[in-house]
Amino acid sequence: MRIASLLPSATEIACALGFRDQLVGRSHECDYPPEVRALPVLTQARLDPAASSRAIDTRVREIVSAGASIYRVDAERLRELAPDVILTQQQCEVCAASPRDLEEALAGWLGHPPQLISLEPASLRDVWNDLSTVARTLGAPARGTELVATLEHRITAIARRTQGIRSKPRVVCIEWIDPLMAAGNWVPELVTLAGGRDVLGNAGAHSPWLEPGALAAADPDVIVVLPCGFDLARTRTELAPHLGRPPWSDLRAVQEGRVFLTDGNQYFNRPGPRLVESLEILVEILHPGNSAPQHHETGWAAC
Repeated sequence: MRIASLLPSATEIACALGFRDQLVGRSHECDYPPEVRALPVLTQARLDPAASSRAIDTRVREIVSAGASIYRVDAERLRELAPDVILTQQQCEVCAASPRDLEEALAGWLGHPPQLISLEPASLRDVWNDLSTVARTLGAPARGTELVATLEHRITAIARRTQGIRSKPRVVCIEWIDPLMAAGNWVPELVTLAGGRDVLGNAGAHSPWLEPGALAAADPDVIVVLPCGFDLARTRTELAPHLGRPPWSDLRAVQEGRVFLTDGNQYFNRPGPRLVESLEILVEILHPGNSAPQHHETGWAAC
């Protein structure tokens, strides 16, 4: 079976299920596990990923309002690779190529067209269901059952360590810095499992844009910054100019040194197996005495 993955989390899922050798192509953002970087690249973004948060947001809005797609799919290369299955998503038109982006690439496909597996998770349960769907479609349902059980067991073990904690900090997770967006979907679930209370995100709901003043009104105990697509260094660079002016400068978490940066690209915003590591990161941040800091300076850092 020949598999093309146009979504980083789907690539991780396929590899975790034992299908690394069947992958024949990837998106420009698929980079884990590291060996997938040698695969042919099938997508390209119609924006500058090095631009500022505000500039990226403005460009995305321009593209979407014009009815265009944010991603280009290399139709010629895709046909050359002749995948039997294409892994993609329909959760967010900004995050990765969607079935809509594939319409032109698949138009006039000669022979039997590839099967599309389109993922759309909104919660942890949805992520595990998607993992099972991929496994079943690729002909390995037992592998999916085993992997889901392993991931759920790990999450349960981590959550047990925080169950007895009475002091649960009020937490805000920031998914985009400028303009401000809180993290939704599975992130509030992770916060709860880690022994915190998410005060602006809703489990199972799309990440909400924040109205002016919402962050100041929430005034959380802890702020975790996990921008989609940004690593630790980029997150630090993007956040720095905002910390010295309102609403950031007025927040207790900023004044008392309880703002934490994470690699949102590699962890929190990839709905796949490494959401378990994302939970570990939150526990290390919220309850530093609860476990050894395995991910400090790689997955997270103090601001």
